[in-house]
Amino acid sequence: MTSDQNTPASATGAGRAGRGLSRRHLLFGGAAAGLGAAAAAGAGVGILTVQQSTAAVTPPVEVVPNGAETVPFYGAHQAGIAVIPQSHATHIAVDLAAGTDRASLVRMMQILTDDAARLSQGQHALADSEPELATVPARLTVTFGFGHEFVTRAAGVVPSWLRPLPAFGVDRLEDAWTGGDFLMIVAADDPLTVAHATRMLLKDTRSFGTVRWTQAGFRRAPGSEKPGTTMRNLFGQVDGTVNPHTQDTDFDQLVWSQGDPAWMAGGTSFVLRRIHMNLDKWDLLDRSGREQSVGRDLANGAPLTGINETDEPDFTAVTPIGFPVIPEFSHIRRARSDNPAERIHRRGYNYDDTPNPGSVSNSGLLFGSYQADVDKQFVPIQKRLDDLDLLNEWITPIGSAVFAIPPGCAETGFIGESLLA
Repeated sequence: MTSDQNTPASATGAGRAGRGLSRRHLLFGGAAAGLGAAAAAGAGVGILTVQQSTAAVTPPVEVVPNGAETVPFYGAHQAGIAVIPQSHATHIAVDLAAGTDRASLVRMMQILTDDAARLSQGQHALADSEPELATVPARLTVTFGFGHEFVTRAAGVVPSWLRPLPAFGVDRLEDAWTGGDFLMIVAADDPLTVAHATRMLLKDTRSFGTVRWTQAGFRRAPGSEKPGTTMRNLFGQVDGTVNPHTQDTDFDQLVWSQGDPAWMAGGTSFVLRRIHMNLDKWDLLDRSGREQSVGRDLANGAPLTGINETDEPDFTAVTPIGFPVIPEFSHIRRARSDNPAERIHRRGYNYDDTPNPGSVSNSGLLFGSYQADVDKQFVPIQKRLDDLDLLNEWITPIGSAVFAIPPGCAETGFIGESLLA
């Protein structure tokens, strides 16, 4: 603050009279005098200049917001599984309260279904105190999953695979990211939409259970890349090149349950693995070593025996001295099976949390996997990776959970009615 700003107006006027015109007065006074002179010389010149300038401006291009885009909630299958992945997703596991019985689960799922359906279409939840935040759905989807305890309390038949995964040598699981009785996956192309929908749905569940863990992840923002571009994880690798698509003839067989048990018909299973990536250690590895451990070119994701990302890898190709071009220990070699039924539908998201003391990063991958049968599809792949995957030098699974994803429902029903009705 200058002394002029702290001096009463009367004193300021006297001071200016004694010292002459201030810099502020000269600047503004000079500008006014210049405008007056221009007007005296001919106001028409000024008007002509403005008109010419206006005519030269290119009309702005109308941008259509993608926040109004919606994904249908009702249908044979739950939304959020086969849809093109959104850029933000929050996974929430809930532990059921002791008194939450079958009748309580029916009420909970009826309330959640109604609010999730509303929110997905840009409408506010029934008890929404901030309805303005619900007007931008941005392809919002909500997917519900049931853990072993949920199905048990519902007095339903528990699928044989609905249990913790087998213990793997590479695992260092933490309770903070493992297990859960009930799952909600809230995904959209806008993080504010995800945050608001998550809050509304958690308000619906607070009488029935408590949050066990929340895991949020991200991908590239909409419009950052061409549609169909494979995501990259924080190692810089393309992640999910070989992934069943909805147009594949065997997609339904690989992903959707055929009805074992009966209430699961049209549903699927979901595995979430929280995989910590040691980026500090990864930084010490040269580019060639990174590509050998993955089996792909980092620049475009092509297998080391190919040119383009989607080229089929040739695991029989050898170097001039007889070594495999794609090493036996590489990630893509270990993940590949000769059995076409051992495939999964991946849906991964990156996470980037606050670094621990002495580290640069605390990051990783939320590896989501949908398949008709966890034991027949996911477990064999994970066993091969556990046995011999060089990438295990830089990654550590620290969280693991398995859920049954029930089928979708009609507008007159609710998610989970095949189990609870």
